[in-house]
Amino acid sequence: MVADENFGTGRTGGRDATTGVIPGRIALSVGCPDTPPPKGWTWTPLSSVAQLESGHTPSRKHPEYWDGGIPWIGIKDATENHGRTLADTYQHVSALGLENSSARLLPANTVCLSRTASVGFVVVMGRPMATSQDFVNWVCGPNLEPHYLKYVLLAENEALWRFASGTTHQTIYYPEAKAFHVCLPPIAEQKAIAAVLGALDDKIELNRQMNATLEAMARALFQSWFVDFDPVRAKLDGRPPAALDPTTAALFPDSFQESSLGEIPHGWRIGTLGELVQLRTDRVDATPAKDSTRYIALEDMPPKSIDLSNFQLGSAVNSSITAFRKGDVLFGSMRPYFHKAGLAFFDGITRTTTFVLRPRKDCFRHFALLHFFSDDVVAHSTTASVGTTIPYVRWDSMESYRIPIPPDSLLEAFEKTVCPLVQRIAAQGEESRTLATLRDTLLPKLLSGELSVAELNHGK
Repeated sequence: MVADENFGTGRTGGRDATTGVIPGRIALSVGCPDTPPPKGWTWTPLSSVAQLESGHTPSRKHPEYWDGGIPWIGIKDATENHGRTLADTYQHVSALGLENSSARLLPANTVCLSRTASVGFVVVMGRPMATSQDFVNWVCGPNLEPHYLKYVLLAENEALWRFASGTTHQTIYYPEAKAFHVCLPPIAEQKAIAAVLGALDDKIELNRQMNATLEAMARALFQSWFVDFDPVRAKLDGRPPAALDPTTAALFPDSFQESSLGEIPHGWRIGTLGELVQLRTDRVDATPAKDSTRYIALEDMPPKSIDLSNFQLGSAVNSSITAFRKGDVLFGSMRPYFHKAGLAFFDGITRTTTFVLRPRKDCFRHFALLHFFSDDVVAHSTTASVGTTIPYVRWDSMESYRIPIPPDSLLEAFEKTVCPLVQRIAAQGEESRTLATLRDTLLPKLLSGELSVAELNHGK
């Protein structure tokens, strides 16, 4: 591997690279390890093939430094987009903010690694951006494929924690980052490895985007029918309800009635969430059979997404657990402001910090799901939470939450419309999990040289 003579440690300053050696698991090390590289590969100082750059936060006392046109990567961007290429960020800085701070505008394809508190999150810049001081960043030279480096950092997540130190907060300090060595094949093989793994990630990302669209469609329909009452308002104005067939349109009344919650469609009633679902507390014994059961922990539930495709195995938990069935609604009752609610796509188990809610009728399933997913119910559960250190909501504070409930005939029509969308979400979520398992299986084999792309392409 030919080093790029013009690369180094950029504006990082501070102490020199450490002289110690902390080997990683596969292809990354602090210092050069004794492990011999595969034939044709070399252990290469990362700073010789990429420019190491730090980040900074412009002063928040100067509003003119913020809300400009320059994307600025913070920890939230990294934790919510681990392994992805960022097209944009939550916060932006101005050119004046860059000029008056140590932050730098770095080019597209810069690889960023979170180094403080939330150690080990990796993103790639999709366009020129700056970062906070919570990141170490590498601007890759011609002999280092950025996405190959990304996959090395992803594969070495466990080692990154060993590279960190500190008592209050674990941090990867610059002497260690400056001493990073990476096991590199020739650039053509780097690109080929990144292409194989990237194709899997691209399909996973496409599925994620498609599922986000399908979820948005289901939520929009729920909002239109059961919150804004758009079809009723249209009929009241003498207009045909938009995008509804005559049979479905006939299920909506053409007038409103007064209720304790204000105006609701004529013929509807005021009910409660507890009328839609039953809280299940079916405990599961710690038997060997439990160990291979699909287990959904709170961390497996993505915020603001009904897709519950991710799971672990029951062997990962030894505390009190509750069984759920396919079609149950799961709601994260601990720290409910994290907005974790979704539909179970399989039978499994969860912790008692998640409500298992079984629809009392089949026609209640997606109507209940989207109520528990709504911002209003999440806000109510947050306000009703008890506990100071770890807030949680009790079921009795939620089951009495009052909502307008339409006749079953309309709920059945809603089920027929929304169910295919949710089934597609489930199928694509399962496919993404399968692809992620394949990627995670290939990752160490390709990065260690145990398997070459040529061998993979020839089915060896």
